[in-house]
Amino acid sequence: MKLVYITNGINGSGGLERVLSVKTSRLVADYGYEVHIIILNNGHLNPFYQFHDRIEFHSLTIKRKGLFYFTDYSTQLKKKVSQLNPDIVLVCDDGLKGFFVPKLLGKKMPVIYERHASLAINTGNRFYGGFMKKIMRCLAADFTRFVVLTPTNVKEWNSTNVIVIPNPLTFYPKSSASLTSKKVILVGSQSLVKGYDRAIAVWKEVTKSYPDWELHCYGKSDSQHRFENEARQLGINQMYFHNAVKNIEEKYLEASLLILPSRSEGFGMVLIEAMACGVPCIAFDCPSGPRDIVTDCQDGRLIENGNLPAFAEALTGLMADETKRKEMGLAAKQNAQRFLPENIVSQWNELFKSLSN
Repeated sequence: MKLVYITNGINGSGGLERVLSVKTSRLVADYGYEVHIIILNNGHLNPFYQFHDRIEFHSLTIKRKGLFYFTDYSTQLKKKVSQLNPDIVLVCDDGLKGFFVPKLLGKKMPVIYERHASLAINTGNRFYGGFMKKIMRCLAADFTRFVVLTPTNVKEWNSTNVIVIPNPLTFYPKSSASLTSKKVILVGSQSLVKGYDRAIAVWKEVTKSYPDWELHCYGKSDSQHRFENEARQLGINQMYFHNAVKNIEEKYLEASLLILPSRSEGFGMVLIEAMACGVPCIAFDCPSGPRDIVTDCQDGRLIENGNLPAFAEALTGLMADETKRKEMGLAAKQNAQRFLPENIVSQWNELFKSLSN
């Protein structure tokens, strides 16, 4: 069976790219699928993650702006999909243009949408955000299946074609973190959505009582280095900023806790990765992933979204209690097994077979 994925690019270091590399590679190696990935403007060159060598990439060249951008995108996409003649098309694009793919391609083959973000990410400008939500909810019904990552995500969409398939783990090491180091880790691009300003505010309070602990942040910086400069100006000690790294598994294994201060998440890939390494997580109960992954007081802590004092209290509580950290770490590693690739990719295989019959 031939699958065609449509996305913007696969050379970034984000969760979408990481998951796509694991999932498509497994589909090729374990199930024998023929996989093609359509990207924009050579967005497949120098990929951050490794893809199976039998996967073929096809680049659309879109240079013009505005309405011309969408016209060029539509024309080239229809031509390329027609040439490839796939059995199933999958859209991995959290922007608006991806929602128009079924209308562009017609009813020639099943088209599946993979939603990797919460609708809450579209709430920036009140009018614009509300308009975007309405358009996306309306267009979601055009897809053969609309796949979200958690049961909580289902509630964001008013459509009968919505199903849940979580993200697969990218690793599950035999070893676990010792949880004895005085290191906390934060993984994600530096942005307001990922809550870096919240992390700075929390860490400023935490270091008053625990000046010997370190917070290590891994992720792409914004062009102005806003958060790094803010931390420096506030004189916050022991908060270190690093670029995204391919060996992030090693960094989890060196940490004793992970924090996720995000305002919204489509899933929370870093949560299951840290849990797989036996690291307890402290996360805001933001829309729409953490509550479906973290069980409060069992394998981590789930904090009311935006409640900074409660977040700091939960963090210092676990920093002070090594025994509790280790209890939660054991539970976290066990609970993460539900996201093993063999458990997740098999669900995709079953979906594809059901649509091809």
